[in-house]
Amino acid sequence: MKIPTVLFVCTGNICRSPMAAALFRARAERAGFPVQVESAGTWGVDGEPASAFARAVLKERGISLEEHVARTVTREMLERADAIVVMTRNHRDALCAEFPFARPKIYLLSQLNDIEYDIADPYGKPRAAYELCAKDLEQLLETGYDKLLQWLVPNQVVLSKV
Repeated sequence: MKIPTVLFVCTGNICRSPMAAALFRARAERAGFPVQVESAGTWGVDGEPASAFARAVLKERGISLEEHVARTVTREMLERADAIVVMTRNHRDALCAEFPFARPKIYLLSQLNDIEYDIADPYGKPRAAYELCAKDLEQLLETGYDKLLQWLVPNQVVLSKV
């Protein structure tokens, strides 16, 4: 069986999408769910590390972003992904316009809570904005975990163990 792949997308791939990817990877590992987790940016700051505050707030949660290297989303990434999870409606619209084939598998992260809203970008803001962003991401990924599994493997019943 193919291991499903989820791609988290934000703007620069240095704050929101690497944090979301790392938080989801940790959650899936706790549940024993095999998944490939990637992240990218619509305007990725290629080669840059995750922002210092993003690294710090996840380190407090026992998750490292030290190995993260930012990259711009590519057609190949979108083709490989079973689900593409974006932070804002603008990210969704941009990807749908440039890569219409990917439209059926693009989801707004806030849809995990059955509502549509944009995840605020903490870039350039104080550490408190990163804390708030990480808390929002964590809450969405925890409460919407089973829904995200359904996005990844839509024709199977996959329920979390943890």
